[in-house]
Amino acid sequence: MKRKILIQLDADAQPSVFDRVVAVDAGADEVFAYGGVTLDQVESLVHGAMFTRGVDDLKHTAIFIGGSDVGVGESILEKVTSTFFGPLSVSVMLDVNGANTTAAAAVRVASKHVNLAQTRALVLGGTGPVGRRVARLLARQGANVQLASRSMDRAAAAADDVNQAVGDQRVTPVTGAPLAGVALVIAAGAARVQLLSQQARQRATDLQVAIDLNAVPPAGIGGIEATDKAESRDGQTVYGAIGVGGFKMKIHRAALQSLFDTSDRVLDAEAIYGLAQAL
Repeated sequence: MKRKILIQLDADAQPSVFDRVVAVDAGADEVFAYGGVTLDQVESLVHGAMFTRGVDDLKHTAIFIGGSDVGVGESILEKVTSTFFGPLSVSVMLDVNGANTTAAAAVRVASKHVNLAQTRALVLGGTGPVGRRVARLLARQGANVQLASRSMDRAAAAADDVNQAVGDQRVTPVTGAPLAGVALVIAAGAARVQLLSQQARQRATDLQVAIDLNAVPPAGIGGIEATDKAESRDGQTVYGAIGVGGFKMKIHRAALQSLFDTSDRVLDAEAIYGLAQAL
């Protein structure tokens, strides 16, 4: 039987060790990791994946796009898929900075406690890579989303991008942390920055679920421990970064494994969320 080969394309100079370890744990027999990948190099790398095995065996080769710059990663994904033609393709997954799997995990655990289609949600740190994807996935599930940033201009630009991607106007830019009418808050901001105090969270009478994706103290949402997993605090269901992280890793492994089921799978945020719904 053909060995499962995962080709890791990373725009960063040093390919992610984390992504390589997860790939091996997910069942990849070989991981070919390329760092410092630029757009003009992508086609030849993809051709190497496409032309070395017969069509029936291409499902045993897959591509993973990592790195730390989501915009660059999305451009690499576009270049990868545009290189495919006819039956010559391999499955590909985009998870730059873990943004897609983390967002999928956060939205999926939230969906276990509230009906997203009837929920007003607040995404703190919404202009970052994880925050944008959280907002996008929430909007696609029918939630009305407030995307927060310290800069209204940045919040507005991010909200416009998400609304265009979703094809709806469910995302509204805000500054601060307006909690009136909000049933779900997800904090996806930078490490070591508290975006919502414990006191403000406790005063939010409409808030049902609070999810903090920051594992580095201080917590992004006050009064939540990193290890919290569906804990009840102040009448709210709360999750910390490690509490969500176990599910994120399960999603990551399942997504990688699914790449080798077929040669034409493209896993971006929405497709990864679809896998998360089945777990």
